[in-house]
Amino acid sequence: MSEIAIRQEGRAGRITLTRPRALNALTYPMCLAIEKALDDWQHEAGIALVVIDAEGDKAFCAGGDIAVMYETGRQGDYAYGQKFWRDEYRMNAKVSGYPKPVVSLMQGFTMGGGVGVGCHGSHRIVGETSQIAMPECGIGLVPDVGGSLLLASAPGRLGAYLGATGRRMGPADAILAGFADHFVAEADWPDLIAELVATGNPDAILAAALPPPPGDLPALQPLVDRLFAAPDLAGIVAALRADGSDFAADTLARLNRGSPLSVACTIEMQNRLAGCDDIREALALEYRFTHRAPEHADFLEGIRAAIIDKDRNPSWRHADLNAVPAADVAAMLAPLGPDELNLEEDRT
Repeated sequence: MSEIAIRQEGRAGRITLTRPRALNALTYPMCLAIEKALDDWQHEAGIALVVIDAEGDKAFCAGGDIAVMYETGRQGDYAYGQKFWRDEYRMNAKVSGYPKPVVSLMQGFTMGGGVGVGCHGSHRIVGETSQIAMPECGIGLVPDVGGSLLLASAPGRLGAYLGATGRRMGPADAILAGFADHFVAEADWPDLIAELVATGNPDAILAAALPPPPGDLPALQPLVDRLFAAPDLAGIVAALRADGSDFAADTLARLNRGSPLSVACTIEMQNRLAGCDDIREALALEYRFTHRAPEHADFLEGIRAAIIDKDRNPSWRHADLNAVPAADVAAMLAPLGPDELNLEEDRT
């Protein structure tokens, strides 16, 4: 498959995303191929660990390839997108719970679907160019692929801030927020991979790791914790408007670029997942939103404005951040009954 290279090298199972011109955007066949490789290698005695990397210098994986989801959704066919998300989330859960070490090396952009592949393993490596983010609110979704759990586990109210604004994290901030573990200079990645392949021992990562360049979030944390203390979007917006600082103005501008419904739901999801340590619980909550998103949220309009027409002028369902009733948030996150996410289903 030209989109992804899967093979065994030495003691390692190797997964390499091979769509650098598309910023290694994750397609549905790539999701299934990753899952199959993990299943095949789980009981393979010769494979001691899994290494996931990507070609190109711009991106590990800049998100999911959602063109088909858009086209089918525009035609009123929501089943394709729902199946994509179900199967993708099952793969995300397998990466998270894999019984062998999973090493990911994430250069450049790692966003959305890329977070689901690269940020749930046991040894998550970033370098100088790494930029990690969950920008889904900007296209009418919510942080998903298990990203909501990572955000909920971040210190203080950083998860609500990062999820609602989609702010990018450099290497130090990604480590602080729990999306990565180690900083390794990117020039050293080929030698590190060679050692992992030869030995099957992830201890080589600790030997190669260095302190990352300083990040932005430590200085911002007190502001974030204070201004995002409210339990809902209306309260957060009120606090930001009353504060009047440059940070508050910047944050309001970031929030206003997202779908109001998505931002409000993202905040509520962070509240519900506080203290959660089960990726399956987070994925099930995410799926309630994504299952409904093409029909009942701003997903199709967000894709149109950002990717199809590129006019950056979406017409959201709610006029502004203060116009989202609590009932609309509750409806998007309500149980799906027989359509609830079931990660035990056999792959079809």
